[in-house]
Amino acid sequence: MYKIAVIGGDGTGPEVIREGLKVLDAVNARFGIEMDYTHFDFGGERYLRTGELLPETAVSDLRQFDAIFLGAIGHPEVKPGILEKEILLKLRFELDQYINLRPVKLYPGVQTPLKDKTPEDIDFVIVRENTEGLYTGSGGVLKKGTPDEVAIQTSINTRKGVERCIRYAFEYTRRRNRGKTLTLCAKTNVLTFASDLWERAFNEVGEKDYPDIKREYAHVDATTMWMVKNPEWFDVIVTDNLFGDIITDLGAMVQGGLGVAPGGSINPEGVSTFEPMGGSAPKYTGQNVVNPMAAISAAMMMLETLGEEKASAQVEGAMVEVMQKMKSMSAGRMGFTTTQIGDMVAEKAVK
Repeated sequence: MYKIAVIGGDGTGPEVIREGLKVLDAVNARFGIEMDYTHFDFGGERYLRTGELLPETAVSDLRQFDAIFLGAIGHPEVKPGILEKEILLKLRFELDQYINLRPVKLYPGVQTPLKDKTPEDIDFVIVRENTEGLYTGSGGVLKKGTPDEVAIQTSINTRKGVERCIRYAFEYTRRRNRGKTLTLCAKTNVLTFASDLWERAFNEVGEKDYPDIKREYAHVDATTMWMVKNPEWFDVIVTDNLFGDIITDLGAMVQGGLGVAPGGSINPEGVSTFEPMGGSAPKYTGQNVVNPMAAISAAMMMLETLGEEKASAQVEGAMVEVMQKMKSMSAGRMGFTTTQIGDMVAEKAVK
């Protein structure tokens, strides 16, 4: 029995999470997997209604679960930054979800904006450090609103934080067993303190403990070029928090858009969160027109991380079949409703 915390979120978040749960129920029945869902209403609607972002017990409550299945959080009536910092980042930091895992995979039938690239060319994974860097909130403002205003944002990188992320990336590359190549994405020619720490840890750990894994390096600006020109060069990329935030969105576009892009905030020793990468898309709320494939793919990632690899592979196969019947991955142009896509994937997942 797996205990799963479900946070539907805002806008179309609950709609796509509902389809993900539908597919989970179908594949779980086939493989004899039991899941117990507990729903939480964290998000913009709750904040507007009660003024509360997270209850005092939220973090300790969520630690009791095996995984968290999360919809998008974001509300047009809430100032940007409030929900992101006080819900998403707080949970990420408090639950020590120090890995952000983002597969970039082009499926058959899905269009990529990259000319002449096929599913054989686009299949890599980005491992992003998730609890340090510029996102720690370290810094401050002096003389705000005056001509002399000073704003300082400090990137915090610890040897412990960097090394555990790098080790996870090496282990993932070894398990993936595809190209057995790990690329460090940094900026050693300019960010000579932080990137130097990353590069030294990368080479020291790799040389000592992972001699079977080929190590490569690319500046972050070069990485963005090669992700577009030659995505087939990459197997697994490891990078810091800020660079990872940027290149994972580029990766989502390369694989066909945010409608198909899942992600996981991973604590290998604790509870992890799995979510679609698209936003809450409030303008589509209640219209049954958004693509649930990213949420279904996030459910697939959750199964794999929980060790249910056969069930995960079954979901992926069902997704591939349905994607090839869809006209588009974009909201309102899919050829099917949100509910219909969930129904079709669930049906294929039990065959």
